[in-house]
Amino acid sequence: MTGTRWLAEYAWLPDHAEPTADVLIETTDGRITGVTPLTAGSTPPAGVEVMTDAERLPGLTLPGLANAHSHAFHRALRGRTHGGRGDFWTWRDRMYAVAQRLDPDSYLALARAVYAEMALAGVTCVGEFHYVHHDPDGTPYADPNAMGAALVEAAAHAGIRITLLDTCYLTATVDGEPLAGPQRRFGDGDALRWAERVDAFRPTDDHVRVGAAIHSVRAVPAGQLATVAGWADRRGAPLHVHLSEQPAENDACRATHGCTPARLLADRGALGPNTTAVHATHLTGGDLTLLGDAGTGVCLCPTTERDLADGIGPARRMADVGLPLSLGSDSHAVIDLFEEARAVELDERLRTRRRGHFGPAELRDAATVGGHAALGWRDAGRIAVGARADLVTVRLDSPRTAGVPPVGVWFAAGAADVTHVVVDGRPVVRDGRHLTVDVPAELTAAIEEVTA
Repeated sequence: MTGTRWLAEYAWLPDHAEPTADVLIETTDGRITGVTPLTAGSTPPAGVEVMTDAERLPGLTLPGLANAHSHAFHRALRGRTHGGRGDFWTWRDRMYAVAQRLDPDSYLALARAVYAEMALAGVTCVGEFHYVHHDPDGTPYADPNAMGAALVEAAAHAGIRITLLDTCYLTATVDGEPLAGPQRRFGDGDALRWAERVDAFRPTDDHVRVGAAIHSVRAVPAGQLATVAGWADRRGAPLHVHLSEQPAENDACRATHGCTPARLLADRGALGPNTTAVHATHLTGGDLTLLGDAGTGVCLCPTTERDLADGIGPARRMADVGLPLSLGSDSHAVIDLFEEARAVELDERLRTRRRGHFGPAELRDAATVGGHAALGWRDAGRIAVGARADLVTVRLDSPRTAGVPPVGVWFAAGAADVTHVVVDGRPVVRDGRHLTVDVPAELTAAIEEVTA
């Protein structure tokens, strides 16, 4: 058994409205085995000795952050799609051009660098919404899961966990237009063949779990939604779906099926406590009731939703009807879960013209325990005995955080303020540097490979 002691200047413990000062955190074999607040000026409780070799964590230590919605290859678009006019659909054309250039080797290099960037930002687990399955003309690779395997390997190199959300993507429109051009490499023909391919992919590494995704009601015919949902249900695996991201999606679904996307998913058995709806920006009141009754969660991606001019979802109403919230950086216009978290509150202020919708502890939970639960890691996201030993330390003396009380980090700190990251008891980031990946150099080389 291998153990480590960490002495946090401040740590944010579960069920605490604010951080606690001077907390000794003990870990053994990747699990937290002791959490002891040390009252200033007093002696530690009986049996606890603060050893001189305990690693000190100056600043605020949080549970590991979970990035519940990622498209790793979209990182190559950062800074390339922001000029001029356009909308989601014109941005999508640029995204497809990058997708066409990917192969298992280039995707491994790019994802490794992107996941290492996430680690630098305090992310200890990522949910990869993966749909680039086959070669550019739609022919499966010799290993039909080569692209997914590259993502799993990339996460291992970066030192973080991954839930590979293998995505069923069969049609181009709600009314069944076939895949063409760049979309051909996304498709498996039908949901049964998708399920056969995913069943054949069974990685045994401790850092990975395999879940399912319905890309959207545009991409999976109504008659095949139940096949994907049933696969996830039999596996007890997470099921994610892009839902009502665009008004055009809602309009097309009503025109074809006579109902909203949420109602279509509900009628086909695709909603439930293991389902996470991504974006859910343009829900009706009835949609909110459907998701709430089913116990379905919502993953909000505010930096992408504003970058693509998608709109602002009703986050407070979602929480009030019992939808568990998580966060994702989606297109990676920004990789910063602090920015995503505070945007939930700040965007709600813009939408309602009122302040004070989400408290700091609610934002913390969305970025930590909520995201891990959405990805199937229910033993992570809390600094508590028995939980996975994921620790993220944020400095409180940077130009952004100086003078800010620890409780205020969600409204002040950013990814650049992360100094230490521990994943399953293993240090991955120390003093703001990734221990194994030269992140800027690898990002530059990998992005040039797929955009040149």
